[in-house]
Amino acid sequence: MLAITPGEPAGIGPDIAIELCQVEREEAIVLVADKNMLSERADLLGKELDILGVGKTVTRDARRVNVMHVPLEEKVEPGVLNPKNSIGVLKSLNNAIGGCLSGKFSGLVTGPIQKSVMNEGGIPFTGHTEYLAERTEVEDVVMMLASEKMRVALATTHLPLKQVPQEITHELLTRRLMILNEALRNLFRIASPRILVSGLNPHSGESGKLGLEEEEVISPVCESLRERGLDLIGPLPADTLFTPKYLVQADAVMAMYHDQGLPVLKYSSFGRAVNITLGLPFVRTSVDHGTALELAGRGIADSSSLREAIKLAGRILKTGAGSNAN
Repeated sequence: MLAITPGEPAGIGPDIAIELCQVEREEAIVLVADKNMLSERADLLGKELDILGVGKTVTRDARRVNVMHVPLEEKVEPGVLNPKNSIGVLKSLNNAIGGCLSGKFSGLVTGPIQKSVMNEGGIPFTGHTEYLAERTEVEDVVMMLASEKMRVALATTHLPLKQVPQEITHELLTRRLMILNEALRNLFRIASPRILVSGLNPHSGESGKLGLEEEEVISPVCESLRERGLDLIGPLPADTLFTPKYLVQADAVMAMYHDQGLPVLKYSSFGRAVNITLGLPFVRTSVDHGTALELAGRGIADSSSLREAIKLAGRILKTGAGSNAN
């Protein structure tokens, strides 16, 4: 039984969740959200939706869904952010996390949250990845996006670019490469994962002429972990790493920062990629897009990424088999 949080209620999260429920489903899902908001959005979209409570059994029927009701403070207007509803959004996420930790839910699939309105509502929210690590009290987590073509993990996530070099320490990079390697083995059932590691600077530092992070941190970490049995290639220049020559021989890429790795993956697979948090005590996947406020309530939002996120979570839980990326 997967918990689904639609995320920002003024965005397309509710739209794509409702669209998902229009057909019979293989996975058992429970929406953790305001049932009145869902009902009103379904009416606006012209979709039939029979909302049920949460009991011992979960429906998979078309146009029916189980909902764990978490009320919002105010009525939602699609496309219009309301900081007063931020508390309800966070409560939905907390209830879903609590259900995963207690065993009520088998895993969590999240819709997009608007960080700016959460902050305006008085909540210091920097992203799902960081918040999940805090709530579950794990030592560390890794953000990875996966598609049929590639898997890209991030050494750092939601940081200003000028802060990235100081964050990439021996300890952090070692820990996150270990988490990635173990997740590829345990979740994706890859016996001996091969990981491409990017450099931070152009040309991977060009022997120190364009930066010292490769020589002082990234190369020593890779060498140390190779001695411990990890199959790492790098550091490699990011502008050549994402080419068939390298990707064909790899199971995943470790990029040094958010916009180094994700533009390539999203260009090749946007709408079909899945965000996965590695290192949690439960499976968590998410969509690869934002709230798309301008599309909310118009009936034109694409639910493909949410479908893929649910399918991947279900596949990992059932068989341990992840994306088909090489």
